[in-house]
Amino acid sequence: MRYFRRIRTAIDTQSFLDEIAAVEGAWDQSTGRQTKIRVQREAQAIPLRGLRKSAIAGRKRSDVHESRWTSGSANYPLACQFLRDTAKAENSLLSRGKIVCLPAGRRVYPHIDRGEYYAVRNRYHLVLKSASGSWLKSGDEEIRMQEGELWWFDNKEVHEAYNDGDQDRIHMIFDLLPRAAAERGIGTAA
Repeated sequence: MRYFRRIRTAIDTQSFLDEIAAVEGAWDQSTGRQTKIRVQREAQAIPLRGLRKSAIAGRKRSDVHESRWTSGSANYPLACQFLRDTAKAENSLLSRGKIVCLPAGRRVYPHIDRGEYYAVRNRYHLVLKSASGSWLKSGDEEIRMQEGELWWFDNKEVHEAYNDGDQDRIHMIFDLLPRAAAERGIGTAA
């Protein structure tokens, strides 16, 4: 496969799901994904790390490299630690990250993540919950990710997702900047 690579399997995801369940209205606190990103309008998100708004300085959001922990991330210490640990294991710097719910019968429409930010980062998905496996397509390849699997995939190709199951599917989605690129000054603040 060119557009997908399984990184780890058998990750216990229950503690992450418990963190989400412990926060009343967790999926209702941030609706930017539904209202601002047309291709992702059917998904819900809990932002853990987002772009540093003060760094926009006239740039497009997709060209802002600087990121920060969100105020709500304090409710998800285990998820945040997983992001830090994975960045270290992948010899990378942590960038943006979120927990995303795609309800049954909903989709993320075909798109390419464009901009300077995405051009130099790697995208990862950790499947927290998916009763029948999570269908994802990138380029001409289709896969079905299973609960407890961590995947890298190429979001610079046309990609899409569809929840063909009868339950919500929940993923932790995050970006990592390879340390070697950061040391060359690629993907850091302009």
